[in-house]
Amino acid sequence: MAEITKRRLGELVRGVFKILLKHPDGLPAKEVLGQLADIVPPTPFEASMYPNRPNVRRYEKIVRFSTINTVKAGWLLKDKGSWSLTDEGRAAFVKFSDAEDFHRAARKLYRKWKADQPAGGNDEEEVDVGEAATTLEEAAESAWSQIENFLEGMSPYDFQELVAGLLRGMGYYVDWISPPGPDRGIDIVAHTDPLGVKGPRIKVQVKRRADKITVDGIRGFMALLGDSDVGLFVCTGGFTRDAEEEARRQEKRRIMLLDLKKLFDLWTEHYNRIPEAQRQLLPLRPVYYLAPDE
Repeated sequence: MAEITKRRLGELVRGVFKILLKHPDGLPAKEVLGQLADIVPPTPFEASMYPNRPNVRRYEKIVRFSTINTVKAGWLLKDKGSWSLTDEGRAAFVKFSDAEDFHRAARKLYRKWKADQPAGGNDEEEVDVGEAATTLEEAAESAWSQIENFLEGMSPYDFQELVAGLLRGMGYYVDWISPPGPDRGIDIVAHTDPLGVKGPRIKVQVKRRADKITVDGIRGFMALLGDSDVGLFVCTGGFTRDAEEEARRQEKRRIMLLDLKKLFDLWTEHYNRIPEAQRQLLPLRPVYYLAPDE
């Protein structure tokens, strides 16, 4: 990293922030890196390959390494291969318009975070840790991409069965799953007890689609809920911000929204309790990596 100045690191990361400012919901890291090469082109050194890794270009690795400070500063979020800015990150972009000042401010917050960790480390160790972190980051992105593509390619009925299996793994009792064909808006009905006499009835709508559910979709689902029902809306494409706000505003209707990432987090959390038949719809095997500085 000796060939990369502090100003250059600031320029690269500010370029990342400039891209993400236009995408409040975040972007896949690969898309960010692709766009960044157009607005902050790599230098000849950055465009070169690593001597011991002839298929790996320095540029993308340097950018990933450079963002570590801003992640620990609370300015940048990385979740399953998607990068997005926090409110603090957007404010920092405006406040520190000079690239070197921007890098210095992020570095200061990183140092503060580092001081609060159980063990410290010198600069050489930090480089080693940073390289390990970026490798882990890329591995996690690749794994999530495969899982995401697998789920998005699943048949609608299998995906519905997967959601039902998750509910069973979470301790709910699935009373009904819609058979193939028109479902009139409700795909699954579940209860908190075997007879369905104690807790609220849970009505689930499952959508396997690429686009986001809008406010109209949320309102249409809420019209199917009784006063004592709890609604669970699952959509692989997620929900618009207005749709999420509409769900949060409800006082008489209880409704929860699950996008693909939230669904997967619940799947991994309750994986061992999901019935084997449904577990085989999305079988997972843990792989362990050293995760420094977490």
